Amino acid sequence: MFDTAVIFLVLTALMAYVNIRFIKLPTTIGVMAIAMGLSLVLFGLNHLGVSTLLEYEVSLLESVNFSEVLMQGMLSLLLFAGALHVDLSELKTLKWQIGALAVVGTLVSTFIVGYAVYFILPLAGVDIPLIYCLLFGALISPTDPIAVMGIVKKAGAPKQMELMIAGESLFNDGVGVVVFTILLAAATSGQAPDASHVGLLVAEEVGGGVVFGLLLGFVTYQLLKSIDSYQEEVLITLAAVLGGYALATHLHFSGPLAMVVAGLIVGNHGRERAMSQTTRQYLDMFWDLIDAMLNAVLFVLIGLEIVVIDYAPGLATSIALVILITLFARLVAVGAPVAMFNRVFRLPEGSWKVLTWGGLRGGISVALALSIPTGTERDIVLALTYAVVVCSIFVQGLSVGAVVRRAVHSRSA
Repeated sequence: MFDTAVIFLVLTALMAYVNIRFIKLPTTIGVMAIAMGLSLVLFGLNHLGVSTLLEYEVSLLESVNFSEVLMQGMLSLLLFAGALHVDLSELKTLKWQIGALAVVGTLVSTFIVGYAVYFILPLAGVDIPLIYCLLFGALISPTDPIAVMGIVKKAGAPKQMELMIAGESLFNDGVGVVVFTILLAAATSGQAPDASHVGLLVAEEVGGGVVFGLLLGFVTYQLLKSIDSYQEEVLITLAAVLGGYALATHLHFSGPLAMVVAGLIVGNHGRERAMSQTTRQYLDMFWDLIDAMLNAVLFVLIGLEIVVIDYAPGLATSIALVILITLFARLVAVGAPVAMFNRVFRLPEGSWKVLTWGGLRGGISVALALSIPTGTERDIVLALTYAVVVCSIFVQGLSVGAVVRRAVHSRSA
């Protein structure tokens, strides 16, 4: 496992260098593009009879459980790092708006995508049960905070809009994971869960995750407050994240929500009252580096995963429609409410366009798709997920800055 980690780290470093030296795209997009390009070159060599390199890449990827690496490893660090720099006092002013988009918006999008895909796929000669279409809706509806936050910051969005997008993306993935878990249990058992079971699971995952995050954040804050040594304080935050996420998962609480809540507490109360200026400086540098490095590794993995995606016959013809469906669902679930109730959301006019187009999907969607039990349905869901994620990162990610300038800045000019 160590050798595999080293290989991916070296590949990521080389691709990041090539991107920053020659291509000059945002790092996450650049390394993903290079990784996909490398995979496509190996596909071409394979067709020419040189199959060794492609076989090695496939075996290397199969030795890595992408779903476990992200959901049980990277995600805790990335979510904590993202929440660490969100201003809690400003977030509180939008708590109801963010909560509505994260919960109601995710549910609405799940059902729009699920039912639309269920009726469209048969037109292309592809049939899968409705429950798997809803699973696809659940895993593709949440925006990925890992993909969203870095790109939106560089897009020049107004502070209030950036806060709304960041807050929604941090919380809606936790909601999406809970919905996905409920639907996956129904798909694997063959029985629809009853209302009491769903209510208990939601209370346990969501409520437990938030309460656990509050407790973890408070304990971490007290530990940081009691000493003044940046080495130990940085180590405490790292231990709190890795240990806290593992314990939350063991207790069947939502680890993602726990990390977001803990990150908000440490990043606000801890930064203001429990850290010296030196500690704040080193803590910020450490978590910024963790965020940048893990993001790069993650998007290299996503780019390389193209070699293990199995596209069923006829599926390619429906991919464009599925991509449009996910955008339409985002428009209905998030864009339309923001446009209609703009005074309630207190955002600049035109923000609905940015919120719709800036709803990027990323590694979390791919990881959830890979966690579905092996079978034809999994292959179809994974192929659709990968297509939407790739389109989201390359098309939306590269153009969201232009959307921000046209939708918002042009009105204020």
